[in-house]
Amino acid sequence: MIALSLSEIADIVDGELVGADVTIDGPVVIDSREAGPRGLFAAFVGEHVDGHDYVEAARERGAVAVLGSRATSLPTVIVADPQRALQRLASHVVGVLREADFLTVLAVTGSQGKTSTKDLLAAVLAAEAPTVATAGSYNNELGVPITALRATRETRFLLLEMGARGVGHLRELTDLIAPDVPIVLNVGTAHLGEFGSRDAIALAKSELVSGMAEGGIAILNADDPAVSAMAVLAPEDTFTFGTGADADVRVVNLRLDSRGRPSFRLHTGQGDADVSLRLVGAHQAMNAAAAAAAALIEGVPLETVVEALGQVTELSKWRMELTERDGITFLNDAYNANPESMRAGLDALATIGAADDVTRTVAVLGEMKELGAESEDAHRSVGAYAASIGIDSVVVIGEPARGTHDAFPGSVFLSTNDEAVDWLRGHLRTGDAVLFKASNGARLYEVAEALR
Repeated sequence: MIALSLSEIADIVDGELVGADVTIDGPVVIDSREAGPRGLFAAFVGEHVDGHDYVEAARERGAVAVLGSRATSLPTVIVADPQRALQRLASHVVGVLREADFLTVLAVTGSQGKTSTKDLLAAVLAAEAPTVATAGSYNNELGVPITALRATRETRFLLLEMGARGVGHLRELTDLIAPDVPIVLNVGTAHLGEFGSRDAIALAKSELVSGMAEGGIAILNADDPAVSAMAVLAPEDTFTFGTGADADVRVVNLRLDSRGRPSFRLHTGQGDADVSLRLVGAHQAMNAAAAAAAALIEGVPLETVVEALGQVTELSKWRMELTERDGITFLNDAYNANPESMRAGLDALATIGAADDVTRTVAVLGEMKELGAESEDAHRSVGAYAASIGIDSVVVIGEPARGTHDAFPGSVFLSTNDEAVDWLRGHLRTGDAVLFKASNGARLYEVAEALR
């Protein structure tokens, strides 16, 4: 964080300073295990845990002050609502850096692909200038300010992933930090049960555009009608990516290697370039195009964009992780799932299954959460899709995903992850390619890790 005295922080958040007026220029954290030298520990009182009980643990790791709701053994700024105070502090820091012309804020949202796109874009931007980006999928009302507070006077790009589980959520985030470059990837069915309808999802995602900063430019998916329609909300011109002729940054001649890694021609106003990704899945080409579009409008040279994209070997944890052991290919994409990303994962598995050294494809699938009344039909559609593209074997875990089992003839149904580990250990063999895919709450990554 930029250097601020604790008294300055107290003024910014309308808090009361108790203790010495120390200077903070280290990390601002809400987890004492992540505290660092000259840092600030924000102590929250939750349903089961009181952060104030961990002040000494934060001190041991270098924290010198606390933002909390009561006095502690460290100098403390006392506020009624530490979360709101943390947000106000982040807004202030970003404002200071913007006024000094140090910082451009980019933000990514979408029903799927936002973390992968953020990871790709972070790699491209970092190749050009100092960049701070969201860690993993820490994209909510706490993750956004914590990420923003990592920015310093050396930071050129602040890249935020912004998520929403309802209409108004993104508006709350853009009210804190309005992006100069909002990037909207798609409108799908993730969290349909919470939003209520796809129209509501589209409305929620559009808040990233309507809440953008003046003078910025929105990056929109030209292939998704619900996204391209958001152009009317942008105060300035928009810049688009896609596969159609009307996209400003266009993916053409897409092809996949034997492990499902895409190569394609990237057509841009700066010229054309060949891109070869080291990531798995045809859908990564569109994520890369979105990242390229954002980087190009920020002045990153095309050759830098292409080189950086080609050097990305892994994304945030449990997203299309490709490993091989004992002649078995494992594809762990178990961080999250919805019908669209399920099909993308199955497509990648089918592509890998066409390789000469792969004799059988096995999809290990769990529950897609938060789909509401559409859940049963959505799970059935996944099973039917797996059958339609020739997946050899499907293993379904958990009662909520039974529809997938019912729709795939001959599939195996297991009740728990432990049962799945035991069954798979006894049935996987050399030459298998195995996909693990489910919503994060299903913890299917534990099965993948146990087997790998």
